[in-house]
Order: sequence, then structure tokens, then C-alpha cells
Amino acid sequence: MFDHKFAPKSVAIAKPLAERWSPYGFSDRPIPDTDLQALFEAARWAASSYNEQPWRFILVRKNDGEAAYNDAMSCLLEANQVWAANAPVLVFACTVEDLGQSGKPNKAAEHDLGIAAANLTFEAQMRGISVHQIIGILPDKVRELYQVPEGVQPLTALAIGYADAPVGFPAHLQERDDSPRQRRPLSETLFTSRWGDPAWP
Repeated sequence: MFDHKFAPKSVAIAKPLAERWSPYGFSDRPIPDTDLQALFEAARWAASSYNEQPWRFILVRKNDGEAAYNDAMSCLLEANQVWAANAPVLVFACTVEDLGQSGKPNKAAEHDLGIAAANLTFEAQMRGISVHQIIGILPDKVRELYQVPEGVQPLTALAIGYADAPVGFPAHLQERDDSPRQRRPLSETLFTSRWGDPAWP
């Protein structure tokens, strides 16, 4: 159904990486708790600076009840509510801002959250589950609604579910799901000797 989303590779890479993409269309099919737990277990084992593990997650499932899910949706920008409301799971990802031992700012916190989210995403892909990362959230509303303490920053959200063809979506969202994936060539990303000199042609 989504073969057009498989990455056109210049070098062979692991299948879950090649097949991963961020759908706007989701089925309302619930995700089994055993699979959800595995996603967060994968995130738990992500690498982090000083082993601080500065990521924290808030999990909201559609089958927890309409009111709870509507509250979660209200923490997204309206443009993201249009499509994310179809996903059966929404997660808010937060960073602990300071190092536990020294109390100094953890400059790697957002980087390390990204690694944890990537672990989660690829474990999901292995299980046939899709993840769409969302930066467009209302952090203050997340903080208030879920009583997030000071020193912890709500940063992103993740819509999680089974990819499905979008129905009744705005044309630009349907077009994005229908379009092949694209990336800049490696020669424009990986340099050597000096900036702009590609490591490989």
C-alpha cells in the first residue's frame, strides 16, 4: 500500500530505516499494550550523556476515553489536531533540563531525547507501527494539564498508530502522504577536509 514510501537508497541500509516514514493518515485500530511497552523499553535503552536519561514521556491513548484524548489534542497546534486526532496514541516528550549530579544545564538533553525517540520509532517500525514526530505543541498547556514540574520541559509530541490512507484530509496533507520520500544526497551532507568537500562523490 505504501511501497512508494520506501527510501531510494544509494547504499543498502537496515530495512526498518528504509521503510520508516511519518504518515498523516492513521487507522483507529488500537495498539496492544505489549507493543506500546516495547516501544518505551527501546527508548529506555537509548544512549545519553553521562547516562542522565533526560527523557520523560506522557502517554495518552484514545481508548483511555474521549475526554482524556480531547485534552491531549488541545495541547497541539490546530494544524496538527486535524490529522493527529486519528492516531490511537499520543505521547508528549519532555526533557529534564539540568544534570542530576551537578545541577548544571544539560546541554545534551534535547539531543538525547532525540536518540530515545529514534529508538522508539525504529522499534515501532519493526512492529508495523508508525510514528509521526510533532514539534507544534503548546508546552505551557502540557505543563498545566499534566502537572509537569519545573525543570522539565515539554518539547515535542509523537502520534503513534498504524498508517492508513488519509480520508477527508486537506489536499496538501493527502498529497504529502501520496508523495515519494526525498532526501538531499549524501554528498551535500557529509564533508571532509573542509566544509562543502564531500567525503564521497
